[in-house]
Amino acid sequence: MEKDVDGATPVTSVPQLAESWARVRGRLREDVGEVEYRSWLKQMTLAGIEGDEAIVLLPTRFLRDWVRGHYGDRLRALWQMENPAIRRVDVRVAAAARPAAGEPVAEAAADGLAETLAPRPENRPGAKPDARVDWSAPLETRFTFDTFIVGKPNEFAYACARRVAEKPAIAGFNPLFLYGGVGLGKTHLMHSIAWTIRESSHQRSITYMTAEKFMGLFIVALRSQSTMEFKEILRGVDVLMIDDLQFLIGKDNTQEEFFHTFNALIGAGKQIVVSADKSPSDLNGLDDRLRGRLGGGMVADLHATTYELRLSILEAKASGSGVAMNKRVLEFLAHKITSNVRDIEGALNRLIGHANLFGREITLETAQEVLKDMLRAHDRRLTIEEIQKRVAEHYNIRLTDMSSARRARNVARPRQVAMYLAKKLTQRSLPEIGRRFGNRDHTTVMHAVSRVAELMQGDAGFAEDVELLQRMLEVS
Repeated sequence: MEKDVDGATPVTSVPQLAESWARVRGRLREDVGEVEYRSWLKQMTLAGIEGDEAIVLLPTRFLRDWVRGHYGDRLRALWQMENPAIRRVDVRVAAAARPAAGEPVAEAAADGLAETLAPRPENRPGAKPDARVDWSAPLETRFTFDTFIVGKPNEFAYACARRVAEKPAIAGFNPLFLYGGVGLGKTHLMHSIAWTIRESSHQRSITYMTAEKFMGLFIVALRSQSTMEFKEILRGVDVLMIDDLQFLIGKDNTQEEFFHTFNALIGAGKQIVVSADKSPSDLNGLDDRLRGRLGGGMVADLHATTYELRLSILEAKASGSGVAMNKRVLEFLAHKITSNVRDIEGALNRLIGHANLFGREITLETAQEVLKDMLRAHDRRLTIEEIQKRVAEHYNIRLTDMSSARRARNVARPRQVAMYLAKKLTQRSLPEIGRRFGNRDHTTVMHAVSRVAELMQGDAGFAEDVELLQRMLEVS
């Protein structure tokens, strides 16, 4: 290591600095994982060291602000491991030199560092940065069309998904809107579409993300004044897939941006695939224009599973597990666990794990013992809709009042009781309960729960009424 002209600042040669930078990047990649690294950090290059500060470059303001906010402290810590004299990391915007495919990390870092220290033409002011960023979430390798079990409840959605995968942007199927309850196969079909398109056309760019991630990226773009870059990146894809669109309800600005992104992609002949827990017409709180556009394509629902479909799923999963499973056990599970595919697979996986650990045959008695907690939960599982119906009957109000905007006491109090019982007797989250009561905020549910509990403490008659309802629901 040498000293600069005033003898105060350590200076490292370009090869040594490149090796340190390669180690920093390598450790950061291990920390965050390959997908996250590729999405946010791959385009970083090192400009050099100025005093006690490392200068890191990224191609866009959007990426700069995201890396500063989410990885700045970790970058500084990693640099201090390499060189304790470095106390700060400054992330700046500049066109970044990127390694060629297959280029070793240390060599790529050295090349990128050398080129940054001697700026290339595209680094000059006025040059347009490369904003190509992969925001797609990782795809589950198990979720393909080959592993999707087709039955009456999902055959239409499956056929629509295959048509889109084979011929993206075909008339009448754009957008494709898949809807249904939790664990019925919406995400499985979306991943299957993405895998099929990738295998058949490597030239098409596909971005799959949840609605929550879309919202998060948009908020970052607003805060960093990088909305144009956000628009350019998303509107440059060939296939945009948004999972769980219901999470955009109540987020007006994000809905507005999604609406314009939707129009731009459809207008350019690009494919859009969306999933939600309800049909477009039932997504109250979603912008009317957006609901209209989503409902104007192909809408396909996935119904609750039937016994035949559940048994087919269990047989297919069991046959691929390598564990012999008695047919009576599978039939028992198909009868007893009726909620969704995830619960069915979870029960089967537990039995397979038990068989592998103890080397015992899984009999009906063994299954009942191993799964007793799950079976007990399913025996007494209630839905929010059942609670609403029973409470409405008890208080002699209309079922629609549970989700209406009416605030009259004879309606509001039963609604609060239903929210209280939904929180106590189901595993649903506060936001989910709020959505089932006319898309109310989770704070409204919290208030209802605390208010009912308070009234029960001060009013013995009211407490007896609520406890009677609870006992009726528990034994129903």
